Amino acid sequence: MAFGFGDLAFLCYLQSARGGEEADERLMNPKVFGGEAMAELFDAIEINGMTLKNRSVRSATWAGMAEDGRCSAKLIELLEELARGDVGLIITGFAYVLPNGQALTRQLGIHDDAVIPNLLQLTERVHAANGKIAMQIVHAGVQTVLRTRKDRPVWGPSAVYDKTYQKMPKAMTQREIKETVHAFARAADRVKRAGFDAVQLHGAHGFLVSQFLSPLRNRRTDKYGGTVENRARFLFEIYRAVRKTVGRDFPVLIKLNAKDFVRGGLNQRDTLFVAKRLEELGIDAIEMSGGIPAAGDLGPARRKIRKAKEEAYFLPFAKKIKKQVSVPIILVGGIRSLKTVNHILKTGAADLVSMSRPLIREPGLVRRWKEGDRKKAKCISCNQCFQAGRSPEGIYCVVERLTAS
Repeated sequence: MAFGFGDLAFLCYLQSARGGEEADERLMNPKVFGGEAMAELFDAIEINGMTLKNRSVRSATWAGMAEDGRCSAKLIELLEELARGDVGLIITGFAYVLPNGQALTRQLGIHDDAVIPNLLQLTERVHAANGKIAMQIVHAGVQTVLRTRKDRPVWGPSAVYDKTYQKMPKAMTQREIKETVHAFARAADRVKRAGFDAVQLHGAHGFLVSQFLSPLRNRRTDKYGGTVENRARFLFEIYRAVRKTVGRDFPVLIKLNAKDFVRGGLNQRDTLFVAKRLEELGIDAIEMSGGIPAAGDLGPARRKIRKAKEEAYFLPFAKKIKKQVSVPIILVGGIRSLKTVNHILKTGAADLVSMSRPLIREPGLVRRWKEGDRKKAKCISCNQCFQAGRSPEGIYCVVERLTAS
């Protein structure tokens, strides 16, 4: 997946009350809504002209269903089912912007115009089901399971060996950095031409942008290393290039780590700086996540979420970010119950909530809640779904299949 909770896929892969018109207007305007304790899951929200029917987001998830980077019929059916299940915004699994930025097999690509026709079929089907869909775009950097080739070098901000992926990346030249910035911009243009409602930049979970942000991975001594402002320069250049390409009226979102949860990695103070600067530059929404593969049990997709107090494990960090920025905050990470969802929204800790694993088992979860069945999600957070993603048929809930049989 896109380490958007597709992210744990990598480790698995490697390890085998509203009232009146005034209130309605406030809820529809994230700039006005801010952190007011008013919203609930089934309230609509607008993000730079993109109106969502509710506050639910399907976090980017690698499905293992692409064919040579192209969107397959099976993947279209999977995402269409989420739209029919009343998910407010669907975010695709991460799509690589350059061939050497591919992380996993059967991953979506957005590196070439040839992928657009299939993606047009996807967006048409999702829209016909009354859904909204964004594409997440990424460069994996050193976090790839693919073999290194001369025509597909492994890049990183610095030549720092990655023990998890057992690879030594080549420190990128400034020319290669600019090439990658342009690749993100071209990819965003393809996203818009393919009929998507928004684009999301993947700046979390240890992929290339996340690597540049991390003092642990970024040892550069030029303008792209050192201070947090320098380490974030690559991301800011990507954002500016993407925004220039897609225009002011096309929603551009980003996924960020609250912190990396490893010694020497990105900390929350630096994340706050990045979030505030992105707001100044014009970012439309920020999805808060956390962790990288090396963080182990403190990674993005944590296991054994059984009690309410174990849900929403990035909530304390999101609250701090939310107090400092006015753009909509999307919170991901272990959300399993409607009670938790509405607590997050009513207290103004975040403006939207994002889920991945629960929607693998129950694509119709949001609709189930809407229709009155308020029981918590069936997902038991075992993460076997990510292992299943390696199978020829792609990702599915192993427990649900065993239960059904």
